[in-house]
Amino acid sequence: MTMTMPVRRLAATLLSATALSLAAAPVLAETVKLTLLGVGDAYAFAEEDGRGGFARLNAVAKAERATNPNTLYLFDGDMLSPSLLSGFDKGQNTIDLTNLVPFDLAVPGNHEFDFGPENFFEKMKASKYPWAAINITNADGSPIEGLGGVMVKEVGGLKVALIPVAQDTTPEVASSGDLKFLPTVDTAVAAAKQARDDGADIVVGVVQTDMTNDRKLIASHAFDVILSGDDHSYATAYDGVTVYVETSMDARFLSPVDLMVEIGQDDDGKRTIDWVPAFRFIDTATVTPDPETQAMVDEFQKKLDESLNVEIGTTEVPLDSRRNVVRAEESAMGNVIADAMRAATGADIGFTNGGGIRADRTYDAGTVLTRRDILTELPFGNVTVVTELPGSQILAALENGVSQVEKGAGRFPQVSGMSFAFDASAPAGSRVSEVMVGDQPLDPNKVYKVATNDYMLGGGDGYAALGGGNVIINTGNGNLMANDVIDYIAQSGKVTTGVEGRIKKLGAN
Repeated sequence: MTMTMPVRRLAATLLSATALSLAAAPVLAETVKLTLLGVGDAYAFAEEDGRGGFARLNAVAKAERATNPNTLYLFDGDMLSPSLLSGFDKGQNTIDLTNLVPFDLAVPGNHEFDFGPENFFEKMKASKYPWAAINITNADGSPIEGLGGVMVKEVGGLKVALIPVAQDTTPEVASSGDLKFLPTVDTAVAAAKQARDDGADIVVGVVQTDMTNDRKLIASHAFDVILSGDDHSYATAYDGVTVYVETSMDARFLSPVDLMVEIGQDDDGKRTIDWVPAFRFIDTATVTPDPETQAMVDEFQKKLDESLNVEIGTTEVPLDSRRNVVRAEESAMGNVIADAMRAATGADIGFTNGGGIRADRTYDAGTVLTRRDILTELPFGNVTVVTELPGSQILAALENGVSQVEKGAGRFPQVSGMSFAFDASAPAGSRVSEVMVGDQPLDPNKVYKVATNDYMLGGGDGYAALGGGNVIINTGNGNLMANDVIDYIAQSGKVTTGVEGRIKKLGAN
């Protein structure tokens, strides 16, 4: 396969070639193989269908380091949540497992803050590797203790600058408290350029952000390599200047990148750096799990099985929690969850966000449900809360819920005790109609009792409209949503409510 010479090096190479034709003696160069292994969005401690999981990930990381000592093992965000076990230990299992084969650097993703900033700080202290993000500060702009910035590593005679950048939308989608998040792209590009000016040979972005921002980072040509998480997909690209890897999820697929770096001098004695990339693809279904890690995984699994394999009831209707469903339309699983929240609190309305429903699966009628099923659906540890709000704010909350349905945003609402219609082709903010509470039209001036989750009540997923009311049940007094759902199903021993027209789509589909 023909490799393309990086554009920034091409002009220098051509000039060097011209100079060599006029010079009697060639310039000697040294070649260093630098391997970069990135991973992100690693939630599940165990494999799934023989692929992924920390035992296979650790095996790959050990093998890469053994093969090439000039290897950097980098994490680009999201491990503490969401997962079944994290619902119990707030992500400590992922710290224990990654401590067996520590990263050279880890960047916090938005899910590192699902249990609040204090939990992340605790987990950061428990890690045997450094965490860093240049765009997260305390509310007053001061640095966060223990959270690093740009890291420069000396690897095989190369000065490699690692630019760690978190997702600036974290306050909207996680419980990050009053931490301040600076713009992802602008902050990253400025830091990369500064690292280059400071003499870095190779500049690597370790980022947790979506593909829209990834494209902007690539287009800046400020980076040699970008390792990115967040999108749960696998991708590699190279435009002649910047290498890009989107690092999959749960370590299902890994792509170590080898840079064959030529270190030389030009005719004036100035240091030159030239490289070409080589991508490798690893399907972890082909990887033998690391024995030490597997032993820890097995112990975690045993503890989970003892408490989770408890049957709670049988569903008499098909249930659906697939990501594309719960974030775009009425879902039978969404109905069950919202019904349970309303039943547990006596509220008029049950209201939860589709993005908090996570199992991404279907259940046939006749399936026996267990505690494990519900905790897999609701892994974040959210609490059911109740507030009193006028109908006008409930309408505003619904408008927020459908404002980004075309993007598959997690804010899409699943509801109980009410129904509504929406038209995704209409402008955001004016999409909702036909809102009913029980058998009556929504009254903008009437105060309703709304059961929701603590994340949404705090403004998560853009739900500012749910704030400012009279809070009857707060986070400290509420039950775990998952427990409310488990109790709701166990009380009757069955699920009978399917999709029944609570949410109606209007316009072109």
